[in-house]
Amino acid sequence: MSSYQSINPATNQLLKTWPSHNEEYVASALDTAHKLFKSSWSKGDIQPRLQVLKKMADLIDSRAEELAQVASKEMGKLIAQSRGEVKICSQIARYYAEHAERFLQPVSYPSELGEAWIEHHPIGVLVAVEPWNFPYYQLMRVLAPNLAAGNPVLAKHAANVPHCATLFEELVREAGAPEGVWTNLFISNEQIADLIADDRVQGAALTGSERAGSAVAQQAGKYLKKTTLELGGNDVFVVLDDADLDEAVRQGVQARLSNAGQVCTAAKRFILHEKIADRFISQMRDAFEKSVIGDPLDEKTTLGPLSSADARDRLAKQVDDAVANGAKVVCGGSVVQGEGCYYQPTILTDITRDNPAYFEEFFGPVAQMYVVSSDEEAATLANDSHYGLGGAVFTADTARGRKLASAIETGMVFINSQSDTSAELPFGGVKRSGYGRELSDLGIKEFVNQKLVVIAGK
Repeated sequence: MSSYQSINPATNQLLKTWPSHNEEYVASALDTAHKLFKSSWSKGDIQPRLQVLKKMADLIDSRAEELAQVASKEMGKLIAQSRGEVKICSQIARYYAEHAERFLQPVSYPSELGEAWIEHHPIGVLVAVEPWNFPYYQLMRVLAPNLAAGNPVLAKHAANVPHCATLFEELVREAGAPEGVWTNLFISNEQIADLIADDRVQGAALTGSERAGSAVAQQAGKYLKKTTLELGGNDVFVVLDDADLDEAVRQGVQARLSNAGQVCTAAKRFILHEKIADRFISQMRDAFEKSVIGDPLDEKTTLGPLSSADARDRLAKQVDDAVANGAKVVCGGSVVQGEGCYYQPTILTDITRDNPAYFEEFFGPVAQMYVVSSDEEAATLANDSHYGLGGAVFTADTARGRKLASAIETGMVFINSQSDTSAELPFGGVKRSGYGRELSDLGIKEFVNQKLVVIAGK
């Protein structure tokens, strides 16, 4: 039986099962993708590839509500948030359609050796392994730059979002892309390892867990293949004593509860200046307790389910372990009884460094609160983490915010805003949050051959 199942996490109802792809299908997909890479489609004029991205953006906009409904039913995202995800997908497609040609232009390098420049060429077939929490956006982050650059992609999506995966592949084809540009594969981790080992595959991109990233990087390293990894996060949300407290609370609630807390760059560790800590925690508790838990398709719902029963149970165990090791529960702390995979919005305090919760990523609506007495203490605590993805700093003093942002060891920091994403901004982290960047001009350069050409003596 295939593990690719669409199960509505709001009801635990099985919607549909998709069959796994057999070895013959995978072999044919790789062969088709490699032949496409060798053709003028990948190596010739960029304009036909950019036209596909333009058409895909239009198709996504025209089918936005259908796509949003499927995501909400399949992984539990609130319908308004699903619509937002669909919208950014069309923005990313348009962004690369409009800017990729400029990003890939030759770059001249002054040299005593002669006239020198860098050219940008596609490197070959890529393997993408992507997660369920943003079932379209994660795919578009890989597709758009690599379609523009000329790299065909074989994509393994998460086993619980096969409907989203299928729709995305249909959109690529409907937009006019030839066979092989983007192939959706319902396959096992072992089959992914075999693909990475194949000489025709030149790179792998993964967004997901630390464990999955380590496995892909290990296999890619063994066969000397380039990788980009976007893994877990334990992002800080720092609120200094001069911050607009009401605004910090408003954004903090969003930053922790959006997508039921299942966001790599969600605010997870709230670092509060001692002068405002009690007020912040009190206001946040009030906001958490007003959350409307319910059907993600109901516009009145403010907190949907976790993506699966396993995800809910894993989070419940983490909270129980944190409490057993001395953490205190300010609010929440329990599974919501009844059908569906719901967990109460939860605030934990008094987490010491020897508590497992201190270093863990909580992928759900659980906020950890820490209190500090200075900006230096805030930076030290922020950096005492295995992860380094995003983060936020709230302060009325921009210079103070800049200084603290510079001191925090992450790939991204937002001042007076929760973490966000946009096509023109690079996305990625450091430490166990991975390496490489997606989106912006940096994202399209990850999987291209930056080839030096020199004409001697000129």
